Amino acid sequence: MNASAQRAVGPEPAGTTWPHGVSHRATMRISDVLTALRPDFPGVSHSKLRFLEEQGLIEPVRTNAGYRQYSPADVERLRFVLVEQRDSYLPLKVIKERLHELDDGGTEHAPGPRIAGTPAEAAPSRYTTESLAAAAGVQTEFVDSLVEAGVLRRSPGGQHDAASLEILRLASALAEYGVEARHLRSLRTASDRHVSLVQQIVAPWRSQQSPSARAHAGTMAAEVGETCARLHRAWVHEGISDLTS
Repeated sequence: MNASAQRAVGPEPAGTTWPHGVSHRATMRISDVLTALRPDFPGVSHSKLRFLEEQGLIEPVRTNAGYRQYSPADVERLRFVLVEQRDSYLPLKVIKERLHELDDGGTEHAPGPRIAGTPAEAAPSRYTTESLAAAAGVQTEFVDSLVEAGVLRRSPGGQHDAASLEILRLASALAEYGVEARHLRSLRTASDRHVSLVQQIVAPWRSQQSPSARAHAGTMAAEVGETCARLHRAWVHEGISDLTS
């Protein structure tokens, strides 16, 4: 057995980092990690993993030949980071702090039990009008009204992406209060302006060919976008405070 193989299948390291009930033995190549993560995170890439490594969120083992190798525990740490980015839009600094809390035995931010390599059934990434309406529990006519108002958008192929489901559910909730599709146009326009602002901010990094720079652009876009959303919520809360007092 050569030196790199010995390193990969050697004794289990003394686990000092979270998750504590998952193997910390580095036996997985980067391609194995991507295979494990992509059912839940289709956009994850080599450059994304390397960027997270540069930020100190993951520490793969380096073989004598210089190749990165990961453990099932590393995959779960990566999954935690990606979920926090996708679902909560948290800055990497905050995610890193949460990982440190988990390493120290904290449970406040601990996800439910999960075994690396056995991902849950992934939600569809594309919907037809009919399947989108069924998933949200609304009529197809309601979906069409949102599309006609420019609130909901279809791809050139006529399908909806995964984000459309959340938009549809929220629009449906507002419809219960008499808010129609035409009333939502101004909100959609405001969000488009937010996106344009984020595009301007990350443009210098997106224009670079370096995978690390482009991964940094993606992370910055998520963080700036969430900050814009929080600012919008703060303005709304400020504006309606008199109505709730």
